[in-house]
Amino acid sequence: MKVALRIKPALSCIFLFSLVAGCMAQVTETRSELDKRVEKFLTEKRSAWQDLNVPYEDGKVLHDLIVNNHYQSALEIGTSTGHSTVWIAWALSKTGGRLVTLEIDENRQREAIENLKFLGLADLVDFRLGDAHQLVKGVEGPLDFVFSDADKDWYIQYFKDVDPKLKTGGTFTAHNVLQSIGGIKEYMDFVSSQPGYETTVDRSSNSGIAISRKK
Repeated sequence: MKVALRIKPALSCIFLFSLVAGCMAQVTETRSELDKRVEKFLTEKRSAWQDLNVPYEDGKVLHDLIVNNHYQSALEIGTSTGHSTVWIAWALSKTGGRLVTLEIDENRQREAIENLKFLGLADLVDFRLGDAHQLVKGVEGPLDFVFSDADKDWYIQYFKDVDPKLKTGGTFTAHNVLQSIGGIKEYMDFVSSQPGYETTVDRSSNSGIAISRKK
């Protein structure tokens, strides 16, 4: 009888270990399947993105910034049809985070939603339709990552609206900063003069991304 009593707890431990191991294997398998699906999608469509989407190289920069810093609360200003949104949401699927993304064009937003649903990433994204000039002000913080890729002459105001909501150590990124577009020079002069931020420029593509980290 005493031997039987000792065996039962041991069997229970073995069962519990097997259950946990099985769950971990299932999560790993699901993770692997998602990664393969997203990688295949991004590779196949690498040269097909239009409608104001970012280049592949810049999408990867955004993804790596989020994963490497374990950011979890992100805002995207300018969804377009969802290229950068896929990269950001994919990264957040690895950190346990969520994304709010803003788009003014209903047709572009609809296509973006379809892309994210196809990949199984839509549940991580809060799609909001409307004028970002107003929508940004209503986004709740705290945030630890922001990607601005809407009207360039409003970049400074987007930055000002987001700054109080951005965590220390968080990052505000802005696209197209290597291009001669109205508002870019003014934005770069402004953000480079902010004592509470350290700004660098990623040159992975000809577009360029300003990366401003809050001290």
